[in-house]
Amino acid sequence: MIARAGWSSFGSPIPYLKRYGDIRFIHWHHYERVKIDMYIERFGDANGIAHRVKQNLFDLLPVMKKCVALPLPSYSLKVVEKHVNFQRSQREYGGDWSIAKYIEATETEDQELRAKVMNEILTYNEEDLAATWAVFEWLRDKVTMNSR
Repeated sequence: MIARAGWSSFGSPIPYLKRYGDIRFIHWHHYERVKIDMYIERFGDANGIAHRVKQNLFDLLPVMKKCVALPLPSYSLKVVEKHVNFQRSQREYGGDWSIAKYIEATETEDQELRAKVMNEILTYNEEDLAATWAVFEWLRDKVTMNSR
């Protein structure tokens, strides 16, 4: 029920698509494409918004791997973001962490605690976006500098 409501709001006319057209959506790895496919299969895409977004996804990870060799144990966003000096405000974060926190929020009757936990999840998601952008800008600067 919550998933359907969220998907319905995603599929409503998106103002930025109307204003800017088919802009690129930069993301890290394949998760976004997989989730959009899952929701399309489960709930459909009546107005084609999800298909438009999916067509404009730009996965930064393969580009990063193709352009630079980093002295890191993995190309996980959480590892690469540290390499480009991105700093998060939270000590604990991550995909598994956010799922556990979401369960905590939905299972508590304490409205104040629920709001606090949901805010922590929101901060984590916002910082994931900021980290992806920081890595994108770092890579763009490296590519631009090398093409001069």
